Amino acid sequence: MPTTAPFGQTTDGTHVQLFTLTNANGVMARITNYGGTLTSLLVPDKHGRLGDVILGFDHVSGYQSPEYLKSGPYFGALIGRYGNRIKDGRFALDGQEYSLAKNNGPNALHGGKVGFDKVVWQAEAGTSAEGQNLTLTYLSRDGEEGYPGNLRVRVVYTLTADNVLQISYTATTDQATFINLTNHAYFNLNHGAGQDILGHELTLNADRYTVVDATLIPTGELRPVRGTPFDFTTPRAIGERMAQVPGGYDHNWVLNHATGAHAAASVHEPTTGRTLDVTTDQPGIQFYAGNFLDGTLTGKGGAVYVKNAGFCLETQHFPDSPNQPQFPGTALRPGETFHSVSSYRFGVRKPR
Repeated sequence: MPTTAPFGQTTDGTHVQLFTLTNANGVMARITNYGGTLTSLLVPDKHGRLGDVILGFDHVSGYQSPEYLKSGPYFGALIGRYGNRIKDGRFALDGQEYSLAKNNGPNALHGGKVGFDKVVWQAEAGTSAEGQNLTLTYLSRDGEEGYPGNLRVRVVYTLTADNVLQISYTATTDQATFINLTNHAYFNLNHGAGQDILGHELTLNADRYTVVDATLIPTGELRPVRGTPFDFTTPRAIGERMAQVPGGYDHNWVLNHATGAHAAASVHEPTTGRTLDVTTDQPGIQFYAGNFLDGTLTGKGGAVYVKNAGFCLETQHFPDSPNQPQFPGTALRPGETFHSVSSYRFGVRKPR
């Protein structure tokens, strides 16, 4: 069974826990029920040495400090109701207008001021044929952060015998609403103080990306990546062409063959040999290179989180989909069940 340990108290005095999932290879995933947050993930390098490849903190206080709340990196958190941005913090659904909290300039971001990343989830640890798991549940009440409907959400983290961290999302509602659930883990496969991710080699299974305006809202154009710095159809170092992208990478890629479970992204870190392969059933993936990290946050083991200290691969529907009917739909209605699975497979590539 997974192990459980105290993880401190939230600012309102609620005690939260830290759950550790392990497998026979020594891989460990630690998750707290505060925000459903993945706080650490230990995986082997090419020498078999375990290392933590996730940015985060050793205590819940790190996720609630004034510095953290001001910078808002969402380290490892579950994101909802709606991951990514919604233009002007508003949308219409079935003829009704809804206003959301604007927490990212003129736009709503990642569910609002108190999204799923800042609530305490009910947690139950267990095991299955696939491996140790943690089931998290949360009731997002009608009107929470401006969203309609009572939304019941269930998220299951499972660590398998072959070093896959699987995240399964399920939700139902009693009123029509919009939903876009994801995890906001920051990865660094050569994690340590002062290390950045610019040398990681990234592949994205995407021939197009969503062009965005100055506030990172999609314009509606799905532009081919060929011949641009957004072309990761073959492995390229993250930092190789990033200077050509104003502000750095923080964009949604349109995944190819986006029906059923499909390959989304692959990463190789040459120094450690570690690899990460992401599969999902979602139509998009947000690749973010940690451009807004600025060294003001110090995490586990005294690691200072400088610019580009970690990267995110957020499996998702496209940003602002509620306002862009040409994008894949994100409405959930009574009697329907939202279900999605994303998997993160860790391995090593030995030198040739």
